[in-house]
Amino acid sequence: MSSIEAKASKNNVMVTRNINLLVGRKWRSLDAKMAYGILFLHVLALFAPFTFSWDAFWIAFLVYLLTGMLGVSISYHRLLAHHSFKVPKLLEYMCAYLGVQAIQGDPIFWVSIHRYHHQYVDSEKDPHSPIHGFWYSHMGWLFDSGHMMEKYREHKNVEDLKKQVFYRFIKRTYFLHILGFGTLVYAWGGFSYLVWIMGDRTTMFFHITFLVNSAGHIWGERDWNTQDFSTNNWWMAITTFGDGWHNNHHAFEYSARHGLKWWQIDMSWYMICLHKSVGLATNVKLPTQAHKHKVSFASYCEFK
Repeated sequence: MSSIEAKASKNNVMVTRNINLLVGRKWRSLDAKMAYGILFLHVLALFAPFTFSWDAFWIAFLVYLLTGMLGVSISYHRLLAHHSFKVPKLLEYMCAYLGVQAIQGDPIFWVSIHRYHHQYVDSEKDPHSPIHGFWYSHMGWLFDSGHMMEKYREHKNVEDLKKQVFYRFIKRTYFLHILGFGTLVYAWGGFSYLVWIMGDRTTMFFHITFLVNSAGHIWGERDWNTQDFSTNNWWMAITTFGDGWHNNHHAFEYSARHGLKWWQIDMSWYMICLHKSVGLATNVKLPTQAHKHKVSFASYCEFK
């Protein structure tokens, strides 16, 4: 049994190199801009108790569903990163644009980082593994473009997206789309809407998503014998629309369904099924029984 497999089976992550983002490093301008932007959204979210209204709350919740589930979980993650299913191009682009408004990066950036995560999971080249410390895997990696450049200078694993004019355009003009949406939100409902839709909604989803990278590789249950630290967490699955079944996902990364057991709630999968029922989602991929047996702990014991 390899060292990483032994640690993973015990669900015990060992920090091999704790990266300190505050001491002994040079801050690049890109890192500073990222830090200021995320800090601004967090400060904006602090005004939530003082600007509460039910209409702002429910509209923010609706935008949270649209950008979080349709935009990130279904579009960025399952459709673009893993090609778990297909939809008509217009629908693909519409959902990807919702992902843009989650403010977690343009599709080319997000998909590239996620694919590198799967390629180098829980190794030195993983963009956000807890082997570099919990904080770094949670969100510290966002402020360390220098360390990212050490791993891979160009996003060479997203040629499928780079070939498409739409995704190249979004990458070049990414900030303008965020600024434009924020301006529309403020013009529509004033400071209260800005706080709840741009501040509270994005900050909450930031940390919900980041927990999959950090807590999702430290705490939880492991149903499958993957060569990493990925875990299943029911509480994360609820807030991430099913992406919290992270060990399931690493076992079958191509699968459109993450909640593989009947009781594992997976809202994104239910939405994909709805699209499939009306003919909008095709080529929906699911793990075979043979593949399930291959990565099961029972199969590993038989092999031993």
